Amino acid sequence: MVTTSRGLLTTGQVAKLLGSSRQQVVNLCERGELPFVKVGMHRRIKRDDVEALLHPKPELTRDQLKSLWLHQAVAGSLVTDPDEVLGKARENLDRLLRQHRGTMTEVWLNRWQNKINEGVGAVLKVLTSDDPEAVELRQNSPFAGVLSQPQRTKILESFRRSGWKRAA
Repeated sequence: MVTTSRGLLTTGQVAKLLGSSRQQVVNLCERGELPFVKVGMHRRIKRDDVEALLHPKPELTRDQLKSLWLHQAVAGSLVTDPDEVLGKARENLDRLLRQHRGTMTEVWLNRWQNKINEGVGAVLKVLTSDDPEAVELRQNSPFAGVLSQPQRTKILESFRRSGWKRAA
């Protein structure tokens, strides 16, 4: 599908992607459900916004959000001392991979190993993202021991005080 010069889609192109009419696309835009920009008199829509409408991300559960908060704190440690944090994660991965041979956990741990091998940027994205793969990866985190117990306690207390629905 051809896009306009700035990578934006026409309402007709979006209608084809959504399997709807151009008027329905206009209605989505007017209701604020689909962000758009005006180019002259015409609406243009980013493909990412259409994809988000087609494949909405599920809301995080309380446990997933709590894990995100903890891993965001790990991300803070990672940017201040990447060698130490990644070294700890590698040690944990070695031990965990021996313990979980032949299980689904091993698959996720191998994915973590790949992310760590990609570098700090790739790890930061997983630690701080709410995309489904990152949520699953954090359920098998190799970052145990990066945060001290007092740090963990303080983060979890902040999470509890924030009201988890508002913590997202």
